[in-house]
Amino acid sequence: MPLAGVRAHAVQIGLVDDPTEDPLKDTDLHIHFPAGATPKDGPSAGVTITTAIVSLLTERVVRNDTAMTGEISLRGQVMPVGGVKEKVLAAHRLGLKQIMVPFKNRKDVVHDVPEEIQADIEFVFAESIDEILRNAFDDGPLEVRPLCSCSTL
Repeated sequence: MPLAGVRAHAVQIGLVDDPTEDPLKDTDLHIHFPAGATPKDGPSAGVTITTAIVSLLTERVVRNDTAMTGEISLRGQVMPVGGVKEKVLAAHRLGLKQIMVPFKNRKDVVHDVPEEIQADIEFVFAESIDEILRNAFDDGPLEVRPLCSCSTL
């Protein structure tokens, strides 16, 4: 979803007004992941990559006290990931104050993360990339027209 999704939802994100206009027409964007061949547990950086692309294209700064994790579907849904407890503990050790986690991983936070750490962090349990983008930026929410029709289950 990251680059293709940003392009497909350029109107909702506010990059262009005309849906036929390509927001990347005059942009050469290269994303490189060093050691990309190293096996990983999954694509848990999807929301982070999407947020970074939106930040670049909108020239908005992502909050520096925020961590995020989550796979993102082609429809903009934030999918659950593994290792949430470890990611939350690492973010807390770094002094981060907001952590965005897939809604379906909420139980992992509630059951596995010590209560005193939960109390010290603002959690955003996101079902869609819309929710991530509304909470990611320094200068306030990115007003996003809904990118997906995700339902709360």
